[in-house]
Amino acid sequence: MTTTLNISPTSPMEVAEHTLFVCKTCASVWQNGKRLGESGGEKLLHQLQQLAQDWELRDRFPIQEVECMSACNRSCVVAFSAKGKLTYLFGDLAVDGSASAVLECASQYYAKADGLLPWSERPEALKKGILAKIPPLSQ
Repeated sequence: MTTTLNISPTSPMEVAEHTLFVCKTCASVWQNGKRLGESGGEKLLHQLQQLAQDWELRDRFPIQEVECMSACNRSCVVAFSAKGKLTYLFGDLAVDGSASAVLECASQYYAKADGLLPWSERPEALKKGILAKIPPLSQ
């Protein structure tokens, strides 16, 4: 299940050109098969939503929550994806203190035609914890 949190200026039939995916199940506490309280992923998501209200790309780079991104041993997890660009999956993000770095890195990603995010240019919080760099689909 996914829900778009920032609405881009595309029609309902169009796909946003850029998307920031955020796992909302990451860093959950479980008891008897049920999640207790707010997960770390939900906390990170809420911080991103709050910061994105003043983000210059909020209408062009929607934040989309994802129920699970299957990187449970490396939470918290986010991904940057765009048509014709590399897709990046980052994990091991601190619940508190990484939201601004995620948006900063998303801005860098947006500005690059191919999406390439060299290690030396990424914010400190996203220099480690890269889980995948996926090539774009062939056009």
